[in-house]
Amino acid sequence: MHRATKIVATVGPASNTPEILLQMIHAGLDVVRLNFSHGTADDHRQRADFVREAARQAGREVAIMADLQGPKIRVGKFENGKVTLVAGAPFILDADCELGNDERVGLDYKDLPRDLKAGDVLLLNDGLIVLDVARVIGNEIHTIVKIGGDLSNNKGINRQGGGLSAPALTAKDMEDIRTAMSLGADYVAVSFPKNATDMEMARQLANIAGAPYGMKPKMIAKIERAEAIPALQGILDASDGIMVARGDLAVEVGNAAVPALQKRMIRMARESNKFVITATQMMESMIYAPVPTRAEVSDVANAVLDGTDAVMLSAESAAGKYPVQTIETMSAICLEAEKSEQSELDKDFLDRTFTRIDQSIAMGALFTAYHLGAKAIVALTESGSTALWMSRHWTHVPIFALTPRVTSERAMALYRNVTSLHLDTNTDRDTALQQAVETVVSKGYASRGDMVVLTVGEPMGQAGGTNTLKIVRVGEPY
Repeated sequence: MHRATKIVATVGPASNTPEILLQMIHAGLDVVRLNFSHGTADDHRQRADFVREAARQAGREVAIMADLQGPKIRVGKFENGKVTLVAGAPFILDADCELGNDERVGLDYKDLPRDLKAGDVLLLNDGLIVLDVARVIGNEIHTIVKIGGDLSNNKGINRQGGGLSAPALTAKDMEDIRTAMSLGADYVAVSFPKNATDMEMARQLANIAGAPYGMKPKMIAKIERAEAIPALQGILDASDGIMVARGDLAVEVGNAAVPALQKRMIRMARESNKFVITATQMMESMIYAPVPTRAEVSDVANAVLDGTDAVMLSAESAAGKYPVQTIETMSAICLEAEKSEQSELDKDFLDRTFTRIDQSIAMGALFTAYHLGAKAIVALTESGSTALWMSRHWTHVPIFALTPRVTSERAMALYRNVTSLHLDTNTDRDTALQQAVETVVSKGYASRGDMVVLTVGEPMGQAGGTNTLKIVRVGEPY
């Protein structure tokens, strides 16, 4: 069955072979995430090579996302690897400390004392440990443990409510962008952006690093800082898509605030013609178990019903026992949720104005296919913009985007309800349309007598040139 919602999965020790990757692609994987928080440049290059080889064997393009580490603020290391903090006891975060003990620990972000004051609340290890800041003396942050527990090496630190000044792009990120472009990453995900400027800077760096390889990656803003929420529209405008990164976001704004923020972010992204990924702990229990919890099933289904373009796996596919089975399970949940989705196309089009010809053709194709009961929409596209606009509205009519550009084919791997296929460039419109329909039929998506809606640009081969809408029945003359 045609699945509209895309699946992003992280590659790690559990999935780092061409054989497992091929199984994951057959199970429904659309985009591979390379987590630059772990591994060397050579590790990432090898994994990218494995992905491309597995995709070649599977006979379809799979996109690669380079996920930058960003300014993850962490404690340092302990003499014995970890300590146990007791509620009510004092504990010091010391920027000058080399090896930690029961009384204090170092910091990898040396400017943290400058960002804090008495009364601030720090959340460590994804909020499992809570420290109240009593006072700041020089490079020492004196705290009282509010909620204790085991604290081990390099665990993350967040300030409740956000507001830490660490820049979104570190020196490591800048080097990692160069690595990502050298291995042909299709997307770059930027961690902890605070505003549009962070995303604009990241795009400029990625475009410069990608120029020797002919690459201009799509830029994804990971929304995980409290201060990113009021700046969300600006961040959307400066990005190609966003990720609802629920882990660090939940620590900063509180768990209870995240579900409503998720719905708001997905809605805003779709209204802004941007794609959106929902991430973090979606199938967490399947790291160890062969089946998900009922709550996880509902979580994935609700993200689909919210209109997310993609759902993402992290440790489940990178380090879990069941990477292939997790993708199969997630795919089945998405398919079932999509069956119950109600199309509100007519309502979506009320009070909408389209000033571009190509966007008007895209919307016309959606409207026509929906009301005529077409089996498929086939868009001949160079850049993929036509398919993106169509994918912002839900119609239950699958969209097939045919392009001669491999980069566009891979980029469209994240667009909801879009299946991207390769079509060799042809300057004759009727021949190209016929080949497009034949491609869709050969893949089993349409058969003789089915109605298909086609969009194409004349003259062909120009990005942004879609200006023609055609309705055909498969098997009848063009």
